[in-house]
Amino acid sequence: MNLTDAYENGAYIPGSAQYPPRWTALASAFRETMGNSAECDISYGPGTRQAFDLFHPEGTPKGLVVFVHGGYWRRFDRTLWSHLAGGPLAQGWAVAMPSYTLAPDAWISEITVEIATAVAAAAARVNGPIVVTGHSAGGHLSARMRCRDVALPDAVGRRLERVVPISPLSDLRPLMQTEMNRDLRLRREEAASESPALIHTLRDTETIIWVGGAERPAFLDQARWLADAWPGSALYIDEGRHHFDVIDGLAKKDSALTRAVVGG
Repeated sequence: MNLTDAYENGAYIPGSAQYPPRWTALASAFRETMGNSAECDISYGPGTRQAFDLFHPEGTPKGLVVFVHGGYWRRFDRTLWSHLAGGPLAQGWAVAMPSYTLAPDAWISEITVEIATAVAAAAARVNGPIVVTGHSAGGHLSARMRCRDVALPDAVGRRLERVVPISPLSDLRPLMQTEMNRDLRLRREEAASESPALIHTLRDTETIIWVGGAERPAFLDQARWLADAWPGSALYIDEGRHHFDVIDGLAKKDSALTRAVVGG
């Protein structure tokens, strides 16, 4: 069975081609308004994409939010999403946004390690609790930070207060039956070991799973699979939102999504 269409988003979202340039423009304008409150291109490793941007709120941060971008582990970088720091920043939280090596230049398991390294590097710069959130493939990576097989320094793991996977990919095995697997190169062992919905040795961390009510059925399934696999986690279906606009609330101080992330 070929599941490529099941995981295709753009073809089912009107005006989908307009979203990346819109995100790019909003993010660029946001960075300009931040001025010296934005630290960009902070290295967390030797790779050319192993860097993060860190945005500081006014005053002492309440804690650190790490946002991990999506793109099926194959596309985009941190510079498209800077404006999504706006909501948590307005709530008094610092926000880090890492890039990571893309497939096929890295296996998904290697990308998971990169994000754990980025979280630790950002945590060394900001005190207080840590929340990791992310969208789509970034939702997968944010969920993986709760899993105890992912090596975080003990002090960082103890500070991990919440993960908020947005439209996450939680069981990677179906992706083996998509055309994108030519880049992902998933085989059964890695697809299973990198699937949060199949992992039950977890950090004691609050989990809120967020998904758009107008998303493709496959993404609604993926969100429910994770909620079912991790007892005590909350599942929020954002009615009317599709895969590309479900993240918009992060740009707003008082949105339900921002409040879910920062715990307001």
